[in-house]
Amino acid sequence: MLAGELYLADDPEIQREQARSVRLNHRFNTADPEAAQDRRAVLAELLGELGEDAEIRPPLHVDYGTYITVGPRTFVNFGAVMLDVAPITIGADVQMGPNVQLLTPTHPLDAEQRRAKWEAAEPITIGDNVWLGGGVIVCPGVTIGENTVVGAGAVVTRDLPAGVLAVGNPARVVREL
Repeated sequence: MLAGELYLADDPEIQREQARSVRLNHRFNTADPEAAQDRRAVLAELLGELGEDAEIRPPLHVDYGTYITVGPRTFVNFGAVMLDVAPITIGADVQMGPNVQLLTPTHPLDAEQRRAKWEAAEPITIGDNVWLGGGVIVCPGVTIGENTVVGAGAVVTRDLPAGVLAVGNPARVVREL
């Protein structure tokens, strides 16, 4: 799964991992809003790494959580979806608007393989000090360079260099920053 090779999602080991994340994700999303330390403790258990002073607002939806690394001082607004079938690495000081989606899963183009429920995934890397506007979708295998801004609603289908503004569907660089 993490190596990018085809796998079956109904594998018993994968199902156990996902059951763990469902429980922790539910605890995070339903925690008392006045209990920020409790929510942070659940996130620290759910995620692979949670940087100092990072803030993630519920609701959050993940596949496993353990394959997500969030850098220090990063802010993730409401409604994030992080499907971490492959690793998702989020740098320091990243800002994410509401309803951002980081999607690592892929599916075969071959109809028979899809019918047989084969899946794969490719990692996503978000560099330091990136800003993803509301509703941005980052597709499998994408790397976004540091200090880049991605406009609201953009769909990032391929790598973006450092220090640019990208907008649209598919996202395209409109200028350097």
